Amino acid sequence: MVAIIGAGIIPFGRHPERSIVAMAMDATLAAMRDAEISKETIGACYFANALGGMIFGDSTIGQNLTAAMGIRKIPVVNVENACTSGSTAYYMARNAILARECEVALVVGSEKMCVPDFGLINSGATELDTLLGMVVPAGFALRAQRHMYDYGTTVEQMAAVTVKSRTHAALNPNAQFRNRETLQDVLNSPMIADPFTRSQCCPIADGAAALILASDEFAAKHQRAIAIQSAVLTSGFYDNQVDLTHWDTDYYTANLAYEKAGIGADEIDLVECHDAFTFSEILHYEALGLCEEGRGGEFVAAGHASLGGKLPVNVSGGLLSRGHPIAATGLAQIVELVIQLRGEAGERQVEDCRTALAHCMGGDKMGDTKSCTITILSR
Repeated sequence: MVAIIGAGIIPFGRHPERSIVAMAMDATLAAMRDAEISKETIGACYFANALGGMIFGDSTIGQNLTAAMGIRKIPVVNVENACTSGSTAYYMARNAILARECEVALVVGSEKMCVPDFGLINSGATELDTLLGMVVPAGFALRAQRHMYDYGTTVEQMAAVTVKSRTHAALNPNAQFRNRETLQDVLNSPMIADPFTRSQCCPIADGAAALILASDEFAAKHQRAIAIQSAVLTSGFYDNQVDLTHWDTDYYTANLAYEKAGIGADEIDLVECHDAFTFSEILHYEALGLCEEGRGGEFVAAGHASLGGKLPVNVSGGLLSRGHPIAATGLAQIVELVIQLRGEAGERQVEDCRTALAHCMGGDKMGDTKSCTITILSR
């Protein structure tokens, strides 16, 4: 098996004075200090960035990071996989250790999005659906409208996701939006794509997160190591059987992750999931087995996903409030789980947290997702 021995993150938000590499260095140093290792210990680096090439024309940024850090002669892999870029890099690093290619691996995700004329995120400018107007907010809004029609999900239930998110983020110093909002605040914010108001859409952000992964033998020397029970990466079905009330890959990936970990959804104590919009979190409740299909809105409205509830979700604030610097997001989710499993989360600590799950999705194609990652951790 493989364990996480170090975790580092910088506050997400606007960092106009800091480059992709500068942010990555800060997160890396924090993870190395947490793991109590030197740069000479690192045997491989997996670096995630989704937009640097498009915005800044940069490539091989991972090598720029390791050069700046004085880390020499190791394999460096640069990873782009939409919103799962960071969690895909983590998946690859774990596999390298399992294959005994290295004993210790550095995983970093760093993204800079708060730049002039950034524009609208899409799922590929050459994709037919995108050219016809199926940009990200519109795609999620269509799903929400269909779920409302089929299952009676309400705008108030969706807004409750943001209220919960802001409440959690108020306890997280690394979150971008830390001011609490009421249900009416959320519903009265400007409309983006019906039924989503602005407060129900995740913000862009600059940010970075890093992890140090190690073999069981190496991790045995670290009392605060967190075990990786499973790590799964999948892509979509693409069979044109579009059902807007769920993603087939969401369910498939969850079942695969539970099977590999040898546990069920009822054994999870905490979830960090991909809440790009309020409604997407509701769909992920259902896919992850936290509630029955169609009952996600009721689940959040009843307080089950809140800190102190039946199964807390996104106590970091999630993408909605922590922010969504694309390549850093998947790793930020795992950093939060590591902190929680160690019992070091302070005011937002989930009581008796022993097993936790991180879920991330990226891109959209033919009614399904282009990538989906799930990892299950335990202490």
